[in-house]
Amino acid sequence: MRKTNYSFEKRQREVAKQKKREAKRLKKTEKADQRDNEDNPQTIL
Repeated sequence: MRKTNYSFEKRQREVAKQKKREAKRLKKTEKADQRDNEDNPQTIL
């Protein structure tokens, strides 16, 4: 029977959390950018 590698499992959980946080951060920044563009429409001539 194989021994469970807890360090590997912990690292995988940490990587998953980090990816989730990064996705959430990107979503927030995109939302803020859209809101800024709606508030201050700039016309390009």
